[in-house]
Amino acid sequence: MPFNSIFGGKKEIDEGDFMELDHEGTPNIDAIPIRIAHVNDYGDIDMVQKFLREGNIVFVKIKTLKEKDMSELKRAIERLRKTVTALNGDIAGVDENYIIATPSFARVDRSAAELL
Repeated sequence: MPFNSIFGGKKEIDEGDFMELDHEGTPNIDAIPIRIAHVNDYGDIDMVQKFLREGNIVFVKIKTLKEKDMSELKRAIERLRKTVTALNGDIAGVDENYIIATPSFARVDRSAAELL
């Protein structure tokens, strides 16, 4: 084995010590899609809901709507929360100006937020 020559004894390496790997046999792992959305008014939540239904994780900037109309923001977030719940996803505030929403295959890890 090649490890013997690395960890002590000297050994010549021959072709039998290597194995050729088939690239076609490896699973094709797609990247997890993350979308960024800006919510400027209540109607923009439709786009965020569409992204979630397509299986995207969505990072949502809510600052503009928050500055414009807080009651509309609350309605928009509640509507988005209902969609996330129906998809068995997750939703969390990142800070005052951003939220993240995920479909069912992802969860927001809130343990690191306690350290900040």
